[in-house]
Amino acid sequence: MNDKILLIEDDLEISEMLKSYLTAENYEVICAIDGQEACNYFDSTDFSLVLLDLMIPKISGMDVMQHIRKNSVVPIIIVSAKDTETDKTLGLSLGADDYITKPFSVAEVLARIKANIRRRNQYDNAAVDTPQILISGKLVMNLSDYTLTKNGNRVELTAKEFEILKLLMQNPKKVYTKEQIYSLVWNDAYLGDENAVNVHISRLRNKIEEDTRNPRYIITVWGFGYKLGENL
Repeated sequence: MNDKILLIEDDLEISEMLKSYLTAENYEVICAIDGQEACNYFDSTDFSLVLLDLMIPKISGMDVMQHIRKNSVVPIIIVSAKDTETDKTLGLSLGADDYITKPFSVAEVLARIKANIRRRNQYDNAAVDTPQILISGKLVMNLSDYTLTKNGNRVELTAKEFEILKLLMQNPKKVYTKEQIYSLVWNDAYLGDENAVNVHISRLRNKIEEDTRNPRYIITVWGFGYKLGENL
């Protein structure tokens, strides 16, 4: 079965162009031209990935993303003409896994899509009868069913959040630079944009730390990067 992508874009020329390239790559593409249509499609269909423009009619792209994140951790890639650091930070903080600015390279969009779907499918296809468990303090991460619990309660993470935390939990004594985290989690060359890593770390802390001002699980090593906390 081909991976299904929800393409949310009100510019019909861009939408048709992307759909043409994605279809040629054997993806099944459903196009939505406004936020209401996007939410309706998402609620009635299972998707492997969402491509989301922010400036769409009826319901804004940010609101669509929040709607999706209420019940799903499907990879979301924002493709938008909004290119300020504030826009990128807000998009990532609300749940996007990636952010591409317009004008864009089709090759880059395809590469990001493939990387996000490949990473998600690795967990979807994991064998249920051979669970791999990582434990750190009150956190229990199950690599076979792509879940995290704290005190027995499910913690909903996006794919990137899960990957970052898994990286730290698998190597509890290692300090990772932002460049290393980006290269390993995004599977892409680091081009100096710290925003993506910073925002995802902040979101992770909001979900797993009891006091984000004094984190115990994700520790900042000033001037270098991040590591998993000790003595948990």
